[in-house]
Amino acid sequence: MQINSTVVDTPPLDSATVVMLRDGAQGMEVLLLKRSAASAVLGGAFVFPGGKLDAADAHPEVLQHLDRPLPALHARLGEADLPEGKAASLFVAALREAFEESNVLFAQAQVEHTQALVQARERLGQGLPFAQVLQGGALTLQTESLVPWSRWITPRVPSVTNKRFDTRFFLAHAPSDQIASHDNHETTESAWLNPRQALMMYWDGQIELAPPQIMSLSHLTRYDSAASAMASARERTPPLIQPEPFDQDGMRVICYPGDERHSRKERALPGPTRLQFRNKRFEPLGGLDDLLG
Repeated sequence: MQINSTVVDTPPLDSATVVMLRDGAQGMEVLLLKRSAASAVLGGAFVFPGGKLDAADAHPEVLQHLDRPLPALHARLGEADLPEGKAASLFVAALREAFEESNVLFAQAQVEHTQALVQARERLGQGLPFAQVLQGGALTLQTESLVPWSRWITPRVPSVTNKRFDTRFFLAHAPSDQIASHDNHETTESAWLNPRQALMMYWDGQIELAPPQIMSLSHLTRYDSAASAMASARERTPPLIQPEPFDQDGMRVICYPGDERHSRKERALPGPTRLQFRNKRFEPLGGLDDLLG
């Protein structure tokens, strides 16, 4: 991973990410996908399913397939200045990206459920617009499966990519009747890992992670089940996380709300309040123990 010091003046792109959870033999597990090495954004890194908001995500033909009214979705995000239609479209983007990247579709069908999912995957593989995928299977998107968790805005001086994003992170319990898998295009590997296991693999150099994934996995180590993580998220408004990078002694440091160098003194996340780039990776001051809680 290389450090990027280019100042980016363009507004951040709206995007959505689904942190998919399930309960395994070793406790709660999270789905991680390895981005293609050819990707311009975080190539080779393990990420959660997600991507940019598309204009079509706000199309009336898509919004009519939602299981909740627009005002309810707007209220759940907790962003007063956000238009209702855009709030709903962010839920759509999260569900669409989860389907495109991990083959998991959070939806209910008016016909036989398994058959509807198979047909939806076939339509997606044919390159049909998401609205047609939903309409063809008479599918209703399950926004209720998504729990808003956090909002991350890339700083003007990013550290790992020259693109800026305004990303809403959602938690979701993976449906037991579907198998998550990578698409062999944008993503080339997939793995269900306990958050502690993922962080230890990162520390051992087995996988590559970007700072938002590092901090999010550290947060998830505090929970022993998918239900407990999602219940905690439902009890609060998603925190806004705006990392503030600086260079110290020739080393890039990223600080988070609650750090003595951050403009916001109230913590937004458990775990470390800063990561520093050394040993060709981002590390907290206290090493792996700081990440594992």
